Amino acid sequence: MRPGQRTPIARYRHSLWLLTQRDLRVRYSTSALGYVWSILDPLIMAGIYWFVFTQVFERSVGETPYIVFLLSALLPWMWFNGTVSDSTRAFLREAKLIRSTRIPRTIWVNRLVLSKGIEFLASLPVLALFAILFAAPVNIDLVFFPLAILIQAVLTAGVGLIVAPLVVFFRDLERAVKLVLRFLFYASPVIYSTSDLPGSLHVLAAFNPLSGIFSLYRSAFFPQELDWFVVGVGAAMSLALLVVGILVFRRTERSVLKEI
Repeated sequence: MRPGQRTPIARYRHSLWLLTQRDLRVRYSTSALGYVWSILDPLIMAGIYWFVFTQVFERSVGETPYIVFLLSALLPWMWFNGTVSDSTRAFLREAKLIRSTRIPRTIWVNRLVLSKGIEFLASLPVLALFAILFAAPVNIDLVFFPLAILIQAVLTAGVGLIVAPLVVFFRDLERAVKLVLRFLFYASPVIYSTSDLPGSLHVLAAFNPLSGIFSLYRSAFFPQELDWFVVGVGAAMSLALLVVGILVFRRTERSVLKEI
């Protein structure tokens, strides 16, 4: 390797960061509110569920303060949901650029994981603000936040690497993914906790990787939410999905380039 020449990993990181910056710049360059839009959707959703479960019906799920309980799962859900949704168009939207460049094609999925992840990190001050306003105590389990972010990045990248190439061959899969995500929202412990589920469903919920991830996030404010069995199963599932995603991507990459 010549002096000053970047290693393949360094080139990959450089290209990934450039594409991520471009995504964020394009997304907010024509928006007057910019950053506000990245947090407005989860805030509205949290407000609706908070009103329904605290003002309309007598709430029997979740923890108090419920708005903090909701946001601590809704914000990471938006990261996962946004990345997977955008992955269905990752190759189709920029087909010419993908064909004309020699950078590893996994970047076109990983840039979505990174850009949506940055938006998630930018929304955390909102969670902190509501925690302060509603006097939600913060405990030592806050140290598990980075672990939750790491597991979620692995999970999201794995699902994205599976979805992105398959949509090229099966265009109806884009609509199917939206339906699955809608179902997954209610099948994941966002408006409720895994501890609210009966025994058989609690074990079944552990095989939804998002259950363990949300458990880690929520444990910063609600230590009783931390369930290491659910976290362990979720981490293993996330890693398995990443391996499957890499294998699917490698086997379909050449066919994808011909198809687009």
